[in-house]
Amino acid sequence: MSIVLDDRLSWREVARIGEGETLGLSAQASTRIARAREIVGSIVAAGIRAYGVNTGVGALSDTVVDVASQSRLSRNIVLSHACGVGPLLAAREVRAIIAAQIANFSHGHSGVRPVIVDYLTAFLAQDCIPEVPSKGSAGYLTHNAHTALILIGEGHARVRGERMSGREALASMGLAPLVLQAKEGLSLVNGTACATGLTAVALARAEHLLSWADAIASLTLEAVGCQMAAFDEAVLGLRPSVGIARVGATLRARLAGSDLIAAAKGMRTQDALSLRAVPHAHGAAWDVFEQSGVVVDRELASVTDNPAVSGTPEQPVVSSQAHAVAPALGQAADSLSVAIAQIAMMSERRMDRLVNPLVSSLPPFLASDAGSHSGFMIAQYTAAALCAENRRLAAPAATDGGVTSGLQEDFLAHPTAAATKLLAIIDNAERILAIELMAAAQAHDFLTAKGKRAAGTQVLHAMVRARIAHYEDDRPLGTDIEALAALIAGQTPAAAA
Repeated sequence: MSIVLDDRLSWREVARIGEGETLGLSAQASTRIARAREIVGSIVAAGIRAYGVNTGVGALSDTVVDVASQSRLSRNIVLSHACGVGPLLAAREVRAIIAAQIANFSHGHSGVRPVIVDYLTAFLAQDCIPEVPSKGSAGYLTHNAHTALILIGEGHARVRGERMSGREALASMGLAPLVLQAKEGLSLVNGTACATGLTAVALARAEHLLSWADAIASLTLEAVGCQMAAFDEAVLGLRPSVGIARVGATLRARLAGSDLIAAAKGMRTQDALSLRAVPHAHGAAWDVFEQSGVVVDRELASVTDNPAVSGTPEQPVVSSQAHAVAPALGQAADSLSVAIAQIAMMSERRMDRLVNPLVSSLPPFLASDAGSHSGFMIAQYTAAALCAENRRLAAPAATDGGVTSGLQEDFLAHPTAAATKLLAIIDNAERILAIELMAAAQAHDFLTAKGKRAAGTQVLHAMVRARIAHYEDDRPLGTDIEALAALIAGQTPAAAA
């Protein structure tokens, strides 16, 4: 399926392109790109001083570059900025970054030639994934530069899974290396495409995660015999929140008709907070998720190139500004990082209530033969370790600071680092929730004789048992964790059912 870019892309569309959909441009978008290039041509012809067009970049912004050297400047910017290190980004992350970069060019204020965008859309259509190292970007430059390498026949990429040089990758698509023109090198490394694309992928994953968190919590709540009165619509309505109302409705629907819940009614005055506050913590996370989506959509609607060109070819305007700096984007990713880390922490606490013989009426550690079997004792250790890592990762990137380019860039917002941390937190959270899910399913195995599960939780239990068997200390638990983490990462509970 192909998405057509006319006015702007949404974060959901960027995430879908990350997963494999292709991208085409409307006639209007193509016209905007071509018009901006004409304006750049006029700026070059008139000798109007323009950052990165006929000057150096960063602290070299006052160094004038003559017309004959402007193409070399563009190439040199790409080569010198491609200094990322570390593990490579996943294919879906690279595709999402490319989609966000095309969206930025399509606003018609960057001034790259249409052929640049044609090549980038070909990458998406023909499954050409540039090798983009994940580390080394204080803002946005290095990741984008590694994608741009392929345009000039440098670097490496995987085309339909096969690794090859940039020149070979282009040849496999029937393309030749480009000779970059004035401003194109800067536009290719500039802007917030990297952080925007990564955050769009993170949002798609977070939506799956939060849906599963609500569902898994219901399975645990039923296993421990929660007091459902705390989740009444009128009770939760005393604290107005779209997120709280949403989670409360989900829990009530999932647990409707449960014999286990009915039998537990009135057994306790109130449950522990890891049970009773599920709507509040999960609801807060949903609210942060929705607001983060608004921020990313706004970023995709924004021009994030510096300088921006406007006006007409007859009266060109070039504007140096700071639109490539994205504090709001980094703060959104930081906020969602905190929310998901907290959801995962609460999941680990619920899981502990299932296995801990000090608070549970279930077999100690959910072991089939306590003593000779350890059951889920050490799985809880794993969840606790992942929660601890998430706490460290959840420290905000927005306050990291830093100074680059000889004091010219003396403020850094770190949106790419915030997005990268968010993805790492989601990795851990998927596994923490997987541990709770398999523990809750194990707990239910011991409760079969005490009454029927709700229809909404029966579906969840069946999904687990279709993938992993009841645990008898007969196999490594790590394999089970990864199997359920893949389920959580791959789709929502409704789609899985």
